[in-house]
Amino acid sequence: MRTIKFSIHQTMIQTELAGDLRLKWDRIQKAMQQMQADGCLLSVDVNLYYTTGHIFNGYFYLPAEGDPWFFIRRPNGLEGEQVIYIRKPEQLPELFAERGLKMPEKLLLEGDEIVYNEFMRIQKVFQPKEIGNATALLRSVRSIKTPWEIGQFRISAKKHTETYAEIPSCFRPGMTDLEFQYEIEQRMRKNGSIGLFRSFGANMDIYMGSVLAGENAECPSPFDFALGGGGPNPSLPIGANGTILKDGTAVMVDMAGNYTAYITDMTRVFSIGKLSGFAYKAHQTALEIEHRIEETAQPGTPCAELYNLAAEIAGREGLSPYFMGTKQQAKFVGHGIGIQINELPVLTPRSKEVLQPNMVFALEPKFVIPGIGAVGIENSYLVTDTGLEKLTIFKEEIIELY
Repeated sequence: MRTIKFSIHQTMIQTELAGDLRLKWDRIQKAMQQMQADGCLLSVDVNLYYTTGHIFNGYFYLPAEGDPWFFIRRPNGLEGEQVIYIRKPEQLPELFAERGLKMPEKLLLEGDEIVYNEFMRIQKVFQPKEIGNATALLRSVRSIKTPWEIGQFRISAKKHTETYAEIPSCFRPGMTDLEFQYEIEQRMRKNGSIGLFRSFGANMDIYMGSVLAGENAECPSPFDFALGGGGPNPSLPIGANGTILKDGTAVMVDMAGNYTAYITDMTRVFSIGKLSGFAYKAHQTALEIEHRIEETAQPGTPCAELYNLAAEIAGREGLSPYFMGTKQQAKFVGHGIGIQINELPVLTPRSKEVLQPNMVFALEPKFVIPGIGAVGIENSYLVTDTGLEKLTIFKEEIIELY
């Protein structure tokens, strides 16, 4: 059985990752201290991966000061100085007492993520005077990426681009959008995609991304993505729906760059033959929005300002009715990315967030043209000390498939 050392003394953990985890723990502890919290208990997969580099069944406990503890139920074989195997959370108070750990008076739990029964069970186990929301704290801390995380984004971006270069070879005349997507997905997996698209929040299920063709791009979806689509089945009402790829159709490909645990986001538009002049105008407007935001954005820039700039350019070109949808318009033009596709910050008209160095976000100005489909662009960006660095480098004009 493969042995994994969680020890903070870097036994089996690679030196780089061990240092990255220590940096993350320090950031979380500083945020906890600002909230006057005594401890943070995590059990959700994305937060476990963020804080340990692994996913397991159990709990990660981080006190406001000192080293973390790993309380494991499954799998067997995890080792380390701070690793303790348990059968149930009711054992935790006794284990805390045996190791001289103070029971937290203010405990942070993943209130926006764990189920009600688990929340109440942990509350009964610890009986803290106060409970705070670890979900909000973790999402805020996770919005500022570490050097190791940025390296993971660069790996994903490179493989993401390699896959997009293969998309034209996926097309055959007479295909449906679903058949086209299946071919793209196959190349994604061959190029190293882990095949899992993680999202934050309810009603956000999607497989490996979205392909929108023709009139399906106008179809509203209950899911909180930029654009919708009817989907292949009422149980998955988003994305490709079996539309035949015919002449004059725009095909928007928005497939995940999940080649590491850190997801890059990139959208490109392909066409079956030529599109209307109006569609090309809208696409060029999306590129103008992208370029203007690239010139404007820097640390300290309000996210709302970037959304308003995009909306202003769309309005100036007479494209407001098509901006980010028609029958249902998304009220954002970008979003943070990371272990989940929808992290902080979010570029909305009411956002209170500002860009900070080492944030990574996706910018996606898009337009839906009735009867033709969606056009526009999406790229992933790193916020540097002086501006933006584009991570997803690939041709941005509309690419003819034949």
